[in-house]
Amino acid sequence: MARRARRDARGGGMKGESLKPIVAGQSGPEVEDVQQRLARLGYKIAAEELSASEFGDTTLDAVRSFRSESGLPAADEVDEAAWIALVDATYQMGDRTLYLRLPYFHGADVSHLQMALNVLGFSCGEVDGYYGPHTEAAVREFQANSGLYPDGMAFQDTFDAIERLHHVWLGQDAPTFSEARFGLSRAVDVLEGTRIVACGSDPISRNVVGRMWNVALATTNGANFTLVDSIDGPDSEYLANCDLALILTTAPVTKASQLPDGSIYVRANSLDELGPRVVSAMRASKGRPYYMRVELASMNSYDGSVTAHDVQSAAITLLDAICSSLDASGGR
Repeated sequence: MARRARRDARGGGMKGESLKPIVAGQSGPEVEDVQQRLARLGYKIAAEELSASEFGDTTLDAVRSFRSESGLPAADEVDEAAWIALVDATYQMGDRTLYLRLPYFHGADVSHLQMALNVLGFSCGEVDGYYGPHTEAAVREFQANSGLYPDGMAFQDTFDAIERLHHVWLGQDAPTFSEARFGLSRAVDVLEGTRIVACGSDPISRNVVGRMWNVALATTNGANFTLVDSIDGPDSEYLANCDLALILTTAPVTKASQLPDGSIYVRANSLDELGPRVVSAMRASKGRPYYMRVELASMNSYDGSVTAHDVQSAAITLLDAICSSLDASGGR
């Protein structure tokens, strides 16, 4: 049965009733929390206001400045949007466990993590403060290289390992990666505006395609990505209006394929080859709709040597290459 990533109501923000604005003249623990966070960010608040937990003139000045510097509309209150931005801005790396979820974790702690990993050579792509699939992949790679369990979940042991290397990354600029990962905002545009149909022909490739579907949905719940059992038979209807039909396999590619003549055939002997070969083949093609069969030759093994990390890496690499190619090709 086909599965499709659908837009739903699982957005970010607070649940239940909206946050009641915190305004000038107010006092109490809510004001104290706001003041402590603003002070942590370097905003000056008078000692008497801090001791009384009172929303006075200097607190008001700090709130106005924070809203302006955060790109929020001018206002004299801490509303829900300002509170979320303030909490995000005051997270420090290690304050919470980070993992891939929808909506993404977002905040200064994620930006700090991304910056450190980029400098250490584990590319997260753009430092955008979102714990998306590329950041998770970089965390997995760092964990594997540090002797930690590579599950992509940033617990205290991961933060401790990064902190032990602070003499390497602290105060350094991240290098420019020759194959920078596709940006989140562009990936969202491609996944929401492109109709992708995909299937796997064997257990490992079906696992990879399933992970691709999960990553697409984690990137945007409006992803137009349909996962099918095959692209013939009952599911062939999805080919009529798709922009890309993908068959993934670990078996040798032959001409005995469900795809029509003129389709793209890609064989990758390693994950390092996978992304560049897909991009090159798609950009050399005549354009949409694309019909493509990809062989993951390095993953044609059922002896346990293909790990969950390999499957996740293949899924992210392939989806990243597809998004990059589709973005470059423009619309129909």
